Amino acid sequence: MLKISKEENGSELKLALEGRLDTVTAPDLEEQIKSGLGNVETLIFDLAQLEYISSAGLRVLLSAQKIMNKQGKMIVRNVSEEVNEILEVTGFLDILTVE
Repeated sequence: MLKISKEENGSELKLALEGRLDTVTAPDLEEQIKSGLGNVETLIFDLAQLEYISSAGLRVLLSAQKIMNKQGKMIVRNVSEEVNEILEVTGFLDILTVE
């Protein structure tokens, strides 16, 4: 299960993810991203409460990054050790801006 908390502040959108981002929950996040990025210049993912990310979840982050490359920037924050390890092994630390 994945809980997505959305916080909009002008041209900034913050998505806090809680739970598991996998093949079951990735489409929900993808839908939220696609419908919510209209005027967003800064997209922030807060992964403090994210326990697990699968390849489907990584794909969603990658597609969000591609969109934000055209209209601003994307930042990934508060990555847990487990999720960071997955990002490192998959090479996503080189693609994403992780703070």
